[in-house]
Amino acid sequence: MAVTVHLPSMLRELADGAAEVTASGETLGELLDDIATRHPTLERRLRDESGVLRRYVNFYVDGEECRRIGGVRAPVGRSTEVMVIPSVAGG
Repeated sequence: MAVTVHLPSMLRELADGAAEVTASGETLGELLDDIATRHPTLERRLRDESGVLRRYVNFYVDGEECRRIGGVRAPVGRSTEVMVIPSVAGG
């Protein structure tokens, strides 16, 4: 099942310029595993070497922040949309 993953402009160059990519899986982690096979450089910006979600990157699964609904175990379905949104900090 293909799920649409929307990328912010700052990460698009790591996915061959695409604003969105499709990925397969039943959980967010499986989607990221699938993305890693096609876009390994992008995947390194999303998760660390041990597969943990990067602290300053937020993932919204159908509008819910993934860490509230299971993190990498957050379920995804056929019509799920995932948005990747880097945190913005500064003063």
